[in-house]
Amino acid sequence: MKIVDTHAHLHFPQFKSDLQTLINRFSSDGIDFVINVGIDVSDSIQSLELAQKFNQIFCSVGVHPHEASKVEKDYIHKLRELTKDPKVVAIGETGLDYYRNLSSKEDQKRVFREQLLLAKELDLPVIVHIREAYEDAYQILSEIGLPIAGGVVHAFSADVTWALKFIELGCFIGIGGPLTYPKNIELKNVVRAIGVENIITETDCPYLPPQQFRGKRNEPAYVRFVVQEISKILNENTQGISSKLLQNAKELFAID
Repeated sequence: MKIVDTHAHLHFPQFKSDLQTLINRFSSDGIDFVINVGIDVSDSIQSLELAQKFNQIFCSVGVHPHEASKVEKDYIHKLRELTKDPKVVAIGETGLDYYRNLSSKEDQKRVFREQLLLAKELDLPVIVHIREAYEDAYQILSEIGLPIAGGVVHAFSADVTWALKFIELGCFIGIGGPLTYPKNIELKNVVRAIGVENIITETDCPYLPPQQFRGKRNEPAYVRFVVQEISKILNENTQGISSKLLQNAKELFAID
């Protein structure tokens, strides 16, 4: 079974002690590739530096909504420069997060819009983070539009109605470890309603581990538990599901 993790933070300190060992296991774990995601300009540089060292790791560069109030005036220029490296395959993660409001809503919206425009300019897919802000995020995406390359709503946490609305805009729905939580009926209903053709798999590691590893560090190999859960929900063969999910990710991020 080939698997793909489209949202990881392997450059975070939680992986400092055993990162090389973890990456060495990619092939035996069935991992085809990983998208390593930046959360601000300096963090995106670190993410890219990691991707440059390993064939199976690609990179997304962007500013997380938590960091929106801290951006410098030339941050878009700096992100644009980073995208000149062929290992950069997406813009993000960007979006809106009203759960913690670590940046003002006004700054979040402005920085989200600016990164969407950059993604459209470069025609790179966009990785969108939304938490308790689906209405505003949808409005901005509807106004500006996605790049032709598309996008993904990362760590999707809303209901079927919202999933279908974002799919209509051209988004994939990012599904990770929370799907395996027994009480997460709403997300299971989303998967059942939208089908495998609209899903890409992710971990958000080191965060959001699947049920089998609750309370522990997440890692790319644990995507297999997400694939198994999707197969169970859709009552389809795991091998076929994993192949389609890999195809979806390759399509979105233009990876051969």
